[in-house]
Amino acid sequence: MKIVLLEPLGISKDTLTKLASDLIDKGHEFIAYDTVEKDTEMLKNRASGADILMIANSPLCGEVIRSVENLKYIAVAFTGVDHVDKAACEERGITVSNAKGYATEAVAELTIGMIISLLRNVKQCDDVARKEGTKLGLVGTELNGKTVGIVGTGDIGIRTAEILKAFNCKLLGYSRTERIEGKDLGINYVSLEDLLKNSDIVSLHVPLTDSTNKLINKDNLHLMKRNAILINMARGPVVDSDALAEALNNGTIAGAGIDVFEVEPPVKACHPLFNSKNTLVTPHIAFATDESMVKRADIVFDNVYSWINGEKKNIVF
Repeated sequence: MKIVLLEPLGISKDTLTKLASDLIDKGHEFIAYDTVEKDTEMLKNRASGADILMIANSPLCGEVIRSVENLKYIAVAFTGVDHVDKAACEERGITVSNAKGYATEAVAELTIGMIISLLRNVKQCDDVARKEGTKLGLVGTELNGKTVGIVGTGDIGIRTAEILKAFNCKLLGYSRTERIEGKDLGINYVSLEDLLKNSDIVSLHVPLTDSTNKLINKDNLHLMKRNAILINMARGPVVDSDALAEALNNGTIAGAGIDVFEVEPPVKACHPLFNSKNTLVTPHIAFATDESMVKRADIVFDNVYSWINGEKKNIVF
């Protein structure tokens, strides 16, 4: 089989060679590209003749998918797969897998980091200290004892809850499935309305679906406490960015930590959340640590080996 890795996985060349060696030893052709390509025609050229494509989080459109005559399987080195044209895959009968679980620790840790940074005004304090200023007007609040609403209690939501429990936080949850692990941690599952009304911090960890698109909108933001903060580590479109910027600027809520946007970075400087009050933004980096990159490479290659051997692993559609 011809296997093509369309973009880099954020690992060393030696690690990639080691992971691919078994495929090559078994007679499969393996081609890996070390740059991200966005041009559709160039992607078609890269993917030409492949039986298996491997990608990370760059979009893979239907035009590219439909152009690859022999394509049977796409291994996505990412948790979310909304950047892959599902309709084209279903039309062609192409199987798609993800790398679920590789970034659980990384995302949960940055979630906590953003929460503490916002509560303690870390960004503003850094700016003031560099200008020979003082703590005047920058005294923050503690995470200890706060009520945190976790929207989406999958693996990342649960891990975030575990860490928050160490801060003596009261945990509220809203999720499609009420998990036993969550209840054992002390998560009280409530409606989204009740979660937003009663949380000091709201942290989003849901996939992007029709039901979660703009889940956090103008109406929902007005349910939140005026001193509450919102963290989005899920997907950009889960939040209505314009509505959130308006809520931040008029004091409807106190702050926000945003790692994801409607498009993959680079995001244009005119984005509303780049000019809203008390907003901490990062360029979709929550998943990306040295450790998580190795984990996801291990998972995605294992998915490929398993699929070739007739075993379905981490299949999403």
